[in-house]
Amino acid sequence: MASVCLYFQVHQPWLLRRYSVFDSDTNYFDSRRNGDLCRGVAQRCYLPANRMMLDLIRQHGGRFRLAYSISGSTLEQFELYAPEVLDSFRELGDTGCVEFLGETDSHSLSFLYSRDEFAEQVRMHQERVRELFGQTPRVFRNTELIFNNDLAHYVEGMGFQGALCEGVDHILEYRSPNFLYRAPGTRRLVLLLRNHRLSDDIAYRFSNRSWAEWPLTAEKYARWINQVNGNGYVVNLFMAYESLGERQAAETGIFDFFRGLPDEILKHPDNRFQTPSEVIAACPVSGEYDVPHMISWADSERDLSAWLGNAMQSNALHELYRLERELKAVGGGPDLLRDWRRLQASDHFYYMCTKCFADGEVHKYFNAYESPYDSYINFMNVLDNLRIRINTRRKVSGLQPALV
Repeated sequence: MASVCLYFQVHQPWLLRRYSVFDSDTNYFDSRRNGDLCRGVAQRCYLPANRMMLDLIRQHGGRFRLAYSISGSTLEQFELYAPEVLDSFRELGDTGCVEFLGETDSHSLSFLYSRDEFAEQVRMHQERVRELFGQTPRVFRNTELIFNNDLAHYVEGMGFQGALCEGVDHILEYRSPNFLYRAPGTRRLVLLLRNHRLSDDIAYRFSNRSWAEWPLTAEKYARWINQVNGNGYVVNLFMAYESLGERQAAETGIFDFFRGLPDEILKHPDNRFQTPSEVIAACPVSGEYDVPHMISWADSERDLSAWLGNAMQSNALHELYRLERELKAVGGGPDLLRDWRRLQASDHFYYMCTKCFADGEVHKYFNAYESPYDSYINFMNVLDNLRIRINTRRKVSGLQPALV
């Protein structure tokens, strides 16, 4: 029997406005661009995709099932700019066929820099999901599937039953991502490994006319899924939701492909769709997945080089998290803490990436900067102003400025 576990990441960062070294306005974020972008992606992706998913759930009597993780920054933007999208996700959740996963509220790299901040953001996101969708996340998905053994132990201690991560070929070696695994030394946390080949066939290769398998049809794709029967328990198809209608435009046939996919997959009597929690409950663990070093689902390297591959990124992240102790020591205030957390979104550091070649086009998506250096300078100008605000707050509190 082969289960298909379909999961979508839904994320939009708070994009920064152009911020010069002489700027003193504490409104760092480009409200107009954020609103336009959110509404635009909603029309091209979120709304038509959600309508399609709801139709498929109803059409198949609940046999079609899927999961989402929606970052806190995205949920905030839906509330502000596109409340109809939030309503459509609620409608999906009410079917009982959709699972919402836990993550860091700000789509941050906080696990790498501050475990206290990481835990606080995960709890914030859990509470946000409970309030909006009436679910308590039981499965965790870290930002961009960043993962190692240490993270597995940590989130197991937070009470999660499972975690998503990348099925990296050189770690798996001869083994398949189509089984369930555990990290060394963990007892309860189950790992669901992304099948990157089958996931990327949809997310990145679907409209590529030079791809040997183009055009990709639902019938052909279902045949590939069927080959897992007898060679695995689950096919984990993890991708960004923007793959539907945004990265793969409606004109490519991506929506038609998805409309036909459940029919083709469910023709095989041994196939079924399951959410991550359902997979964990139904399938046995087959072995250990030992990840001593950090991995991710980004780029061909599947490592952290998309966010920490150069000195600019390292410096920006170090300076950002260096503010945490003083910010929280002075009480911060909701405005300071909000801005600091919005600056933690991994996207800001992704735009500073200097990698080229195969992954260059991916790094340009939603990126308004002329160069990675332009992105770094703009971010550091904002960070300098935030530092000034923290020192001013310390003076008001009767403390000496501590940040330089």
